[in-house]
Amino acid sequence: MRPWLSLIGIGEDGIEALSPAAKRLIAGAELVVGGKRHLALAGQFPGEPLPWPSPLADAFPTILERRGHPVAVLASGDPFFHGVGATLTRKVDPDEMICLPAPSAFSLAAARLGWAQQDCALISLHGHALERIIPHLQPKARILALSWDETTPQKLAALLTSRRMGGSQLVVCEAMGGPRERLTRMRADAFAPAPIHALNTVGIEIVAEPGADIVPSASGLPDEMFEHDGQITKRDIRAATLAALAPRLGETLWDVGAGSGSIGIEWMLRHPQNHAVAIEAKPERAARIARNAASLGVPHLAIVEGEAPAALAGLPQPDAVFIGGGASRGGVLDIAWNALSQGGRLVVNAVTLETQAELIRRYESLGGELVTLQIAVAEPLGGFHKFRPALPVMRWTAVKR
Repeated sequence: MRPWLSLIGIGEDGIEALSPAAKRLIAGAELVVGGKRHLALAGQFPGEPLPWPSPLADAFPTILERRGHPVAVLASGDPFFHGVGATLTRKVDPDEMICLPAPSAFSLAAARLGWAQQDCALISLHGHALERIIPHLQPKARILALSWDETTPQKLAALLTSRRMGGSQLVVCEAMGGPRERLTRMRADAFAPAPIHALNTVGIEIVAEPGADIVPSASGLPDEMFEHDGQITKRDIRAATLAALAPRLGETLWDVGAGSGSIGIEWMLRHPQNHAVAIEAKPERAARIARNAASLGVPHLAIVEGEAPAALAGLPQPDAVFIGGGASRGGVLDIAWNALSQGGRLVVNAVTLETQAELIRRYESLGGELVTLQIAVAEPLGGFHKFRPALPVMRWTAVKR
């Protein structure tokens, strides 16, 4: 089928800034879809206008009814960069589309600030929790953040200040590319509330004070970064456990008996497209996991409050499963193993002799790797020091072939 659906990026400079090809596609469309702002920017056109409803998906049946007839969808900037393009390709084959993008908000902001876009962290906070920016708050980093609304810049300033990064420089870029464009620069800790256009992008240059609350990029975050009641996979064991789980882009983890949520949180920190489900039986621990996930920048961690194995029913298929507690409970290991996709990894840590005996049996029947990890920490002994050994941890790792 020839392309019938046109995705056209439009900026604040409106129809006059579009290419002749984009203008022709809008003029020839029987149906023109877009936000009310986009439709107004496009001026007069002969086709039927359709403002995006809420939810957005309610417009898809109307669009698909016109299959084979010319339809134009207007979007801000680049429809395939935090835009509606990827959503539409789940309904319409890309061969049936033509896309004419305009500069994205990120491109415009980088151009105004003189920043190399490839050296910036690009993050959309539109429709997402503010805390998702936390992993990007690294010393000397440059960040371009697409705001949710006019309140986002002030919230970002408060977040930076609370994490001892108040000297960071913010540039609020409003309504870029049009007659209302405005850039406002200020320090995070001197942010002065003022009317801000809802359509804005924030450029941030991170200045971290000594002792700033920075999330390291390596596995094995300090234990004190997590709120916990002692039920936590300790730092050195956690780093080794993450290495055995071997996170890969876009994969899903089950963290069974999550405790503080440390394994699932660090799994998600390895890549922004990773997913994790923390399964925890105790309500107070489940609430604690949610607080840890937010403070460390992965507020979208899924939390299931319940006891395995019953709580495992209906979960998305995992690419990896970690069991840090309850492995000896009836059926948990079998359910986890059977749920894994091909090439999936099962990692189980055990400190009790009973669970260790079970892991030895599994190792003998399924193979994999069986190791014992033991950490000793120096502590005072009178005027001297000694090493105090922690409980040894047996770790079984198996890959499903």
